[in-house]
Amino acid sequence: MTGSHSSTESFNNRLRRLEKAHRKGYGFEARGTLGRSSTYKRQFGLGKILRIVLLAFALAWVMKGVILFTVGDALYRERVAGLAMGHDLNPVAATIMAPDPVTRLIASFLGEVFP
Repeated sequence: MTGSHSSTESFNNRLRRLEKAHRKGYGFEARGTLGRSSTYKRQFGLGKILRIVLLAFALAWVMKGVILFTVGDALYRERVAGLAMGHDLNPVAATIMAPDPVTRLIASFLGEVFP
C-alpha cells in the first residue's frame, strides 16, 4: 500500500505546482492537443512591413539631417553635386541625398538644440 500512497502524494504535489504556476500566469498545453500554439501563427502582415518601411525612411531623414547639420549647407550641396556627376548609381544616390524640406527641418532643429 505504500506505493499507492507515494503516487497519490506525488500526484498532489504535481497538482499544487501546476496550480501555483497557473496563478502566476503560466499556460500549459498537453502534448498532442490542439492548443493556442497550433492556431496562432505569427504573420508578417502589411502593417508590420509598413512600420518597418516608415522607420527606415525616418532613420534616413535623420541621418541626412545630421550630415547636413554637421558639414553645413554649402559643403553638403557641393558633395551631392559631385555625387550627381558620378557613374553607375551615384546620380541615384545624389537624388536620394539631395536636401529636402524634411532634411532641412531636422538640421535646423539640431542647430537649435546644439548651437
